Amino acid sequence: MDLEKPSAAQPVTQATARPGTQAEGCLAVAIRLPVRIVVLVLVVPVRMVWDALVVGGRFLRDTLFRPLGRALGLVLGWVARALFVWPWVALWRYVLRPVGEALARLGHVLLVVPAVWLYRTVLTPLGHALAWTARKAGALLAAVFAGALAAFMWSVKGVLTALDWILRGVEAVCGWVYARLLTPVGRAVARVLKGVGLVLGAVAFGVYTAFAWLARYLLVVPALWLYTWVLTPVGRAVAFLADGFVRIVRMIFVGIGAALYWTARVLLVLPALAVWRWILVPVGRALAVVAREIGEALGHAWRVAGYVSRAVGRFLARLFRWTFVEPARWAYRTVLTPVGHAVRDLVLRPAAEVARGIRRTARQALESARDGARQARADFRRMLFGAPPEPQPVARREPAGGETRTLGSSTTALMKD
Repeated sequence: MDLEKPSAAQPVTQATARPGTQAEGCLAVAIRLPVRIVVLVLVVPVRMVWDALVVGGRFLRDTLFRPLGRALGLVLGWVARALFVWPWVALWRYVLRPVGEALARLGHVLLVVPAVWLYRTVLTPLGHALAWTARKAGALLAAVFAGALAAFMWSVKGVLTALDWILRGVEAVCGWVYARLLTPVGRAVARVLKGVGLVLGAVAFGVYTAFAWLARYLLVVPALWLYTWVLTPVGRAVAFLADGFVRIVRMIFVGIGAALYWTARVLLVLPALAVWRWILVPVGRALAVVAREIGEALGHAWRVAGYVSRAVGRFLARLFRWTFVEPARWAYRTVLTPVGHAVRDLVLRPAAEVARGIRRTARQALESARDGARQARADFRRMLFGAPPEPQPVARREPAGGETRTLGSSTTALMKD
């Protein structure tokens, strides 16, 4: 932010005073006022209709649709509860649960009690007897197995001793044969093979030397001379000719490309650039200015139409209030309120008291019927399955609390009698 004053040598221009804005052309200034007048005339009725629809929609939403939706939700909730929840609750409470309890008691009497008696009186003694028999049989089998294992180990030990003596004799015989027979024969055969190997090595070295000399002077030296004095000059000449041919072809293609480039530039690019620069860009700028002015005019007209619509709405609201609301309020305060108070005190309150007494009597009768049904169900259950067993008192293993200290008693050893 520049805090210094501009000097006389630097005059303040429109661009320096407002750097964020651009100078507007004569086209924008010429079309702004007519466009805004036409758009205002067209937009004001649309905005007033739109505001009327918005007010009507809000009124219907607050006074009709929202209470109707809440009432419909409550009704549908009660209907869904009556159709889907209460029948299942009644079925569970009055049918499935009593039947389940009866089946549980019947299963306990028919299955659990006989199974417990069978386990205690039959299976437990039988299991103890089988366990004692199994222990005795296991001890006897262990003793027999230990004796048989000891006998088998003694027999295996004797067989292993005999095999050891046999192997020692075979080892002595094999050692004498190796030392007295195989060693002299092997040494003689090794000396003979060594002499034969020396002779064969000398012959192979001579043959290799002769073949190497012949291959050098019959193949390597002519091939080297042919590569040096024939193939190398021919290859260099072929490479020079190929390089010249490639350069000529490259120059031909470069010339053709340059000709095509300048032809396309002159015939296509320069006309297209001229059309873009001198026709499309000015027309686009003019259309952009017109579109911007129409948009700004629409926004301005919409805001002005909003003010006009608000003023008309307030006038109509005041007119409706003076015409209908105030007379209705005066009639409600001066006529309907006293009549309503009289009806409330003389008719509605006595009727409410009577309805409250009827409701209380019906609730008491319903409670009595429910207690009678509960008692009948308990008597029927007691008649079928008998009375439930009384809980047995459990002996407490905690020590009893000490007695309360009084003036005539003491808990210390010195004060006891």
